[in-house]
Amino acid sequence: MTESLLRYKKNQKYIIFDTETEGLNLRYSRPWQLSFIEAVGPKIVKSHDLFIDFEDLSPSEGAAKITNFSWNTYNKKKRDKLQVLNFFDKFLYDQNYLIVGHNVLGYDIYIHNVLRLACGKPSDYSYIDRVIDTNCLSKAYRSGMKTVDGSRILWQYKWLNFFKRGLKTNQAAMLKEFGIEFDKNRLHDGMYDVEKNFELFNKLIYNIEI
Repeated sequence: MTESLLRYKKNQKYIIFDTETEGLNLRYSRPWQLSFIEAVGPKIVKSHDLFIDFEDLSPSEGAAKITNFSWNTYNKKKRDKLQVLNFFDKFLYDQNYLIVGHNVLGYDIYIHNVLRLACGKPSDYSYIDRVIDTNCLSKAYRSGMKTVDGSRILWQYKWLNFFKRGLKTNQAAMLKEFGIEFDKNRLHDGMYDVEKNFELFNKLIYNIEI
């Protein structure tokens, strides 16, 4: 039924989230920025740009350069890590929200787990079936696939692990694909990334039947 497609669900609630981290290790790299948007249908309701306090935070040179990390900004905005986690998790584990992100299945869900463990909480991926990864959708779109086959999460994992020479689905490439204007110098700032990711998501759902 076409009515079940997300493009027609104008009252569907979403969070769109992104993390920026001190490195790229999925088991140990801690997030210093967690940005997310609350949305209903195609409309943004509220934005949250959260900086996470780790006393011994140590961004790698590469990570600091890519994300334009600033100690001055970080020290001004950082908040207690447990407060940040508890606030974000209220949305993440709310069954009414679908969870959107670019490469979220390949990266950000694991970084969220790093934060949970750092706060003394157990791993909990119970929200996984509500995740929509725009990187997976982008791979399918650029490979000519227009429909989701079977389980949405299993279908996405299939595309997450799909690689083809010359296939570019990073956020910058996909923003260009759909003619979405962006400032390349602002990419990898968490808040800017989620804003642009939501624009991309709203293009993809009209090109893939999900």
